[in-house]
Order: sequence, then structure tokens, then C-alpha cells
Amino acid sequence: MSVQSPTLRRVLKGRTCTGCGLCAGIAPDAIRMKTEAPGYSRPEQSAPVSAEAEKQIATACPGAKVAPWDSNPAPRDTYWGPALEVLTGCSLDETIRYEGSSGGVLTALAIHALESGQVDAVIHNVADPDRPTRNRVMVSDTAAGVLAGAGSRYAASSPLSGIASILDSGKRHAFIGKPCDVSALRQLALVDSRVDVAIPLKLAFFCAGIPSHEGADRIIRKMDLEPSEVTAFRYRGQGWPGLTRAETRDGQVGTMRYEDSWGRHLSPTVQFRCKICPDAVGGVADIACADAWYGGETGYPTFEEQQGRSLIMVRTPAGRALLDSATNQGKVASEPVPLRDIDLMQPSQLRRKQWIAPRTLACRVTGSPVPAMSGLDVAKAARDGHIRDRIRNFAGTLRRILQGRY
Repeated sequence: MSVQSPTLRRVLKGRTCTGCGLCAGIAPDAIRMKTEAPGYSRPEQSAPVSAEAEKQIATACPGAKVAPWDSNPAPRDTYWGPALEVLTGCSLDETIRYEGSSGGVLTALAIHALESGQVDAVIHNVADPDRPTRNRVMVSDTAAGVLAGAGSRYAASSPLSGIASILDSGKRHAFIGKPCDVSALRQLALVDSRVDVAIPLKLAFFCAGIPSHEGADRIIRKMDLEPSEVTAFRYRGQGWPGLTRAETRDGQVGTMRYEDSWGRHLSPTVQFRCKICPDAVGGVADIACADAWYGGETGYPTFEEQQGRSLIMVRTPAGRALLDSATNQGKVASEPVPLRDIDLMQPSQLRRKQWIAPRTLACRVTGSPVPAMSGLDVAKAARDGHIRDRIRNFAGTLRRILQGRY
């Protein structure tokens, strides 16, 4: 029987695995990613890992440690992280804007980086052609390949499971992924100098959590279709926010509004680690994008169909250079927006940040491991919240842990 990695043992015990695949990418002969019910990506170890590999996993695993936010050179906000610039904008290519989940900015930036020679390829997710509700990691060296992955993919993904080949490839890549994926890359770069050479551009999107595959199956059944018969599935895109759409092999089509697909079926199945995520806004990415929802003083955005608009948070000089280049070449249009406007565009992200401290306190009280999360303003955000919400989130998390429902 193999000796399990201490980091994996702790992460799996605390259910803090994000499913990023970093550990499998670092130690591919000892660890592989598998799908675990009800539909999350998890590591399975079959052989011991070397001391060097364990050091890298312990340093970079986002289930063990989340990369801290930097306050230099960008000023840092408690909720939205460091930002050199805060803007809203869109791709000026109408196809990209339409296919993307919001304004298509991440897709446009990645394609621009590729076509301008700043990178040789783009690492991103696309729908798995064999199981279209699920994801497949793609390394694309054409604009068409990148565009094929446009639109949100609300399912488990392990984009770092092939990191070894990326680092050995001798090519430069742009990476589009979840905040936890980018955190893993930033941390890995501390112990492996190849990371920033192989992946000079790290792009992220605001993340509301990873639902299970079971959640997508619920949507399909609600459409009166069978998951096994589905040959194409789009979570979002082709408009803003765009409809969830399924097609079956016999030509049946089902659709659902985003407000229903996410709000009623996907979000209730989000994995536990995402509920205690201290950086769901891509605070260590070069650029992080999100839906720039039109909201209001009610704090709840409207999800009526309209032309896509992206929130653009430029966090590093590399991100600023990329956006400036894309803007000068007529690929992206943007305009500054006050930082506090994000509070109305992304109210659920703001509230969730206030709840991280009481939720992780419940974990600690029960002896359940949590990721290290210093330098992410978790305590400061909690103080901004109402004491009633802190008590409710502590008690609710404690109850779920004690009942084994987390």
C-alpha cells in the first residue's frame, strides 16, 4: 500500500480539494484525477510521491494554501483584491461578444495574445464532446480553437493535470481558469521558475463555485430530456447571460433561463471548498473578468437578455500591457468604472466574502482542516458583515459538518 501524500490526506479529510489537478500534474506517475460522486474531480494516489513533489504540492495546492493578495503595485480592496484599473467593456468582435458569457473580453484577450505573438498557445476548457456537460482541457494555438471554448463551463475541471508537459514544452502560454487554478500557478512559481516562463499570462474569471455533474443532469431532466441522449450542452453564452441549451441525438432541444439553471439547479450542488473560498475574484491573476451585471440598490442584478458587458480588473503590469495592446489594436473597448460599483454588479461575491471567517471557524472548531488564507482580508470582511449573518453561517456550517453533509 502506498504512503499517501500528507498534503492530499489533509485536503481530502477537510474536503478542501478544488479539483484543479495540480497534484496529478506534478506527480503523474503517482496521482491521477478521477470523478467522484456526485460529480467532482478528485485526486487518487497509487504510489508514493518524491520529497520534491510533495514540497511542490504542499506549496501550491489551493486546497492547502491560497495565494495571498499583493498590495504592490496595485492598491487592494477587501472584497475585490488588487487593481491597477477597474473597467467595464466588451470584445469589438461581435461573434466573440455573442459567444462569450458576458462581453467576451477574456476570449478576446486570449486570442489577441495568440495572434500578436505574445504567446504560442492558450490553455482553457472546452465541452467534452463525449460528455458535453463536462469539461476537457484544451491547449489551442488558433483563434478558432480558443473561440470554441467561449462561454461559462459550470462543471468540474482539472486544467493543471497536464502542467508537467506545459512546463517542459518550451512554449509560452496564456492560461484562462478559475481563481484557485491561478492561485496554484502563482504558488508553484515560488518553487519552480519555469512557471512564469511557460505561462506568462494568467487570466481568471470571478467564480461562484463548482457545481456537481449531478446538477447539470437535473437541468436536462427538467427539460424533459435524458442526460445520456444529450450530444451538445451549453451552460451560457450566445447572448448575455444566454440560455442554458441542450440538444439530443434525435434532434430534441431544451432551453432554460440562466436564473433558473444556476439559481435552482447548479448552485445548490456547489462543492464545499467553494463555500469557504477566500479569493473567488481572481485576485492574483494578471486580469480577472466577471459579469458586469446591471443591478440596483436592491443588490440583486437583472438577468434580462442584452448585449454582453464584462467587468475588467487589471491587477498587474503584465495585465495592463495586454489590455492596452488589445485596445490599441481595436480588439477590446472599455471605460473606467468606480470600484464600489462592483458591490452592485456582484453582490453575492461581496456577501460570501463576509461569511468566510465564520464558516472556517466552524471547520476549526470541529477539527476539520481549512486552507491557509492569510493576506486575503478574510477577518476584515467578516467585521463588515452583520453579526446575525456571522452567527447563521457559523451555525449552519457547524451543523452540516457534524451531520456529514458538507
